[in-house]
Amino acid sequence: MSKFEELINGDKPVLVDFFATWCGPCRMLGPILAEVKEELGEKITIIKIDVDANQQAAAQYQVRSVPTMLLFKNGKMLWRQSGVVAADELLRILKPHL
Repeated sequence: MSKFEELINGDKPVLVDFFATWCGPCRMLGPILAEVKEELGEKITIIKIDVDANQQAAAQYQVRSVPTMLLFKNGKMLWRQSGVVAADELLRILKPHL
């Protein structure tokens, strides 16, 4: 089992950010995710996956645009959204799953 599969199958929520280095909105999301991580601390794991370097993972989760965020817990995808989400909105979405 890969480290990624281990993480998403755990009981700690994992927010996966599929991004690309050339993507402007992806760069905007970086500080937002940092703010969310600062607020939630160890209650959540945030992983960034470069779609160009990890095309198989992007294909597996049918990521067609970046940024795309997926939230996993206990191996289940609980939420998915493409595009930039403001920190307060992201916190509102994540907190019920902690």
